[in-house]
Amino acid sequence: MQLTGKTAIVYGAGGSIGGAVARAFAAEGARVHLVGRTRKTLEAAAAGLGNAEVAVVDALDEAAVEKHLDQVGDVDVSFNLVTRGDVQGTPLTDLSVDDFMRPVINGVRANFITARGAARRMAGRGSGVILTLDSGSAHGSPMMGGTGPADGAIDTLVRNLAVECGPQGVRAVGLWAAGVPETFTVEKLSAVNPAIDENAVQGIVAGLAGMRMTRRNPTLADVAATAVFLASDHAAGITGTFVNVTGGMIAR
Repeated sequence: MQLTGKTAIVYGAGGSIGGAVARAFAAEGARVHLVGRTRKTLEAAAAGLGNAEVAVVDALDEAAVEKHLDQVGDVDVSFNLVTRGDVQGTPLTDLSVDDFMRPVINGVRANFITARGAARRMAGRGSGVILTLDSGSAHGSPMMGGTGPADGAIDTLVRNLAVECGPQGVRAVGLWAAGVPETFTVEKLSAVNPAIDENAVQGIVAGLAGMRMTRRNPTLADVAATAVFLASDHAAGITGTFVNVTGGMIAR
């Protein structure tokens, strides 16, 4: 039980990855707060979790996040997994300004608000872990729209936060997890790229596996297990970096 006695907040817990992480945290003994914008999906993710609470909070709303943090009290782990509105599959030269900027603005704002709120409280207690996740596309990935710049900004935020908050006992760590097939559906991917159909989804899954050093795509269980480890005291020496759970993209 790696997280026994710890209180964890998972922002975006109603999503596939957020739900998997919340369940893994709970299974390892944490008291989990599942936070998001839609109560129905949050309650579905929380079903069966004994020591869990649900809260409808918009991570882009500074006042709402601060109010919720005050209600929670002591926080040991804060994990931001909120969606950013990324649009992919369109060349940058054909992308609208709004579609390009949305993930950058939303991603940086949500991560800054939630991380800052948690870090302030953790620093006063002398311990805590701030986690986030992105695709690692800052290193150069074609047809990813604003995803790469958003990832780059968040990567830098994590590293700078680690430097500033480390002396107060607060760690900041990220996960790179691009292309988890269990999260792929035609409905979800077509919202990012309207040309997607079922055959295209299967082609994407196979293509991603072929790009990885391990020749296998990561699973939700892989991501959740990595998050549990990074949130635990076993990873006490890890901060200011990103752990690659994508299977190692060859292009990088």
